[in-house]
Amino acid sequence: ACAPFRRLHLCNKNIQQIKTENITTHNLLVDVCYAAKYEAESLIRYHPQYQEKYGDSQICTVLARSFADIGDIVRGRDLYRGGGRGRKQLEENLQKIFGNIYDKLLEENRTNGKNGQTLQERYKGDADNNFFKLREDWWNANRQDVWKAITCNADTGNKYFRATCDSDRKGSFSQAKDHCRCGDDKKPDKSKAGDGDVNIVPTYFDYVPQYLRWFEEWA
Repeated sequence: ACAPFRRLHLCNKNIQQIKTENITTHNLLVDVCYAAKYEAESLIRYHPQYQEKYGDSQICTVLARSFADIGDIVRGRDLYRGGGRGRKQLEENLQKIFGNIYDKLLEENRTNGKNGQTLQERYKGDADNNFFKLREDWWNANRQDVWKAITCNADTGNKYFRATCDSDRKGSFSQAKDHCRCGDDKKPDKSKAGDGDVNIVPTYFDYVPQYLRWFEEWA
């Protein structure tokens, strides 16, 4: 698939410059969130020009596409083959980073008196496969924070194109109406069990194969 122009200029400098020594999942999350924030600033800045040509373009959809591409980079699924040595170095760094995170997870399990066997079974063979399982788990655990970062400059009234929010867990879906976030127009009720854990991410683009997303974007 031919990468869209937006992907060619995706702002991932923070991820590229991560130091692999002494990395933790928290360091990585900070850098991924900064990359998402800077990418959003660029997209929001130039969106009015894009909207003049494509009148039905919505900023939440544009942000969701880059959010999904960042997820593919983190998980080692990115199909973009440009960028020369920088792209290859980024993937090599991510493999080292997740290798370090894996070692630290095992060490923490042993330090806390837990058996690391379950962890080893979960990620059996992952080291030979670029830690894809661990990377997938990391993204699933942290995608909500990355979405917060990429939408932090979205305005009130910016809404996602489809009703995908199920914050009340009743099976009926509502639309993300403000800041491209589910439930952002209301504060969570801490008196209700689980109400503070509402998933604010309205998009599932990061679970759609990248080549299909790109085909749709070009269309």
